[in-house]
Amino acid sequence: MRHEYDFLVIGSGIAGLSYALKVADHGKVLIITKAEAEESNTKYAQGGIAGVLHGPDTFEKHVQDTLESGAGLCDEKIVRMVVTEGADRIREIIEWGTRFDKNKEGEYDLVMEGGHSEYRVLHYKDRTGNEIERALLESIRNHPNISLNTHYFALDLITQHHLGEEVSRSSGGIKCFGAYALNLESGNVETILSRVCMVATGGAGHIYRTTTNPAIATGDGIAMVYRAKGLVRDMEFIQFHPTALYEPGKHPAFLISEAVRGEGAILRTSDGNDFMKKYDERGSLAPRDIVARAIDNEMKIRGDEHVLLDCIGIDTKDFASHFPTILEKCLKEGIDPSKDMIPVAPAAHYICGGIAVDEWSRTSIEGLYASGECAGTGLHGGNRLASNSLLEALVFSHRASIKSIENASNTEFNQSVPDWNAEGTTQPNEMILITQNLNELQSVMSNYVGIVRSSQRLKRAIDRLRILYGETEALYERTVVSPALCELRNMITVAYLIVKFAMARKESIGLHYSTDFAPQKS
Repeated sequence: MRHEYDFLVIGSGIAGLSYALKVADHGKVLIITKAEAEESNTKYAQGGIAGVLHGPDTFEKHVQDTLESGAGLCDEKIVRMVVTEGADRIREIIEWGTRFDKNKEGEYDLVMEGGHSEYRVLHYKDRTGNEIERALLESIRNHPNISLNTHYFALDLITQHHLGEEVSRSSGGIKCFGAYALNLESGNVETILSRVCMVATGGAGHIYRTTTNPAIATGDGIAMVYRAKGLVRDMEFIQFHPTALYEPGKHPAFLISEAVRGEGAILRTSDGNDFMKKYDERGSLAPRDIVARAIDNEMKIRGDEHVLLDCIGIDTKDFASHFPTILEKCLKEGIDPSKDMIPVAPAAHYICGGIAVDEWSRTSIEGLYASGECAGTGLHGGNRLASNSLLEALVFSHRASIKSIENASNTEFNQSVPDWNAEGTTQPNEMILITQNLNELQSVMSNYVGIVRSSQRLKRAIDRLRILYGETEALYERTVVSPALCELRNMITVAYLIVKFAMARKESIGLHYSTDFAPQKS
């Protein structure tokens, strides 16, 4: 089956949905997502969205906080662009129906998070992302030019490669004509031709054993673009959220929002000591890379599996009002935050790099844009400042829409694109091989490419990944495509890129901390 759309959007989080709404008045839009429409990393964003809407906060303060958190590796031009344009984008999603909490005076109830010098994070309880997703999906479903197909798995971007032409990463001139997608209900691979394509597929947390990401976060977009010879950047910078609820074997790990520490919660060792001041004068509100490494170090020193988050000093009513989801989860697990300290440990949370894009969200492939967590914009540098990611997605999707509309008006559909070729493949009958390789991948990344790394660990990781890659590619070539196999293939590609970028960086900076190099202050 073949389809033609002016705009193809892969992913249904804040990046993909906001972009779709912007371009929909200029052509037919198709959004595809491999799960339910609302299942995205956006949905699980508890804390909020950082933005300067009024004084006493200033754009300059937000810029400087972002630059400092990024360990000197941010693109300052991009930082200033996102911070200054972000306020209008926030007002826009409010106009689309997004609700944010307000105080008794009717003003937005801003909160403080780690690395911020002001109260500037807007939130809706502790389920901000879910609220934004709700509002955007409501607008999407009311727009006559937008189609949303759930349970469609994007397999590959269509480029000259599929026309039998040779393309290379270095030579440029690669064009995107659409994508092949597996209809999970029919089992058929469909050809979707588009004038413009937006990749908004989110993160890759499931390459690690413990992650706060939903199960769909398997790095699909980054892997597809890399296979299409597109450029990626900053892949070594993986942010581990310091405070995921300690529940061995649970996937995904339940996030205890950074905003809880913003309200006064304190990190303590198992014997009750406040340890963070040893590592940073900001204590429990230091940037995430510092907090995660400090927790990791304390756990190793003491042989503990977790540390404790002390929320007992927070007013009980305030906690219940601001963090109802967290409170409900804790009580369900037999933890009363007004009396008990919460066991927490770091978990893979966010990839700061990704598909390389310019200030208009354009990738190195003509006709292809990327936004959200899958995109490497230069905003985060070596470490993402808390609650900057939703802001980044809105700004870059808006800018992408401007160029996409121009791009689409000058682009014709490529009718010479062939349909998917499954000749010679058979139904998979060795699911145990996929499961085993996934387990090994997560073990390799968690043990060797985590919060603390070394050249020896990275070398061991790359050796194991090469074996996994060879085995998985051989399986892919002889079997009919399945989501489990394709996700595994994508995760191995992303893991390989992370390790290669980590091996190339001969310093400890930001989220990349190697025992072989004297760390710099971040």
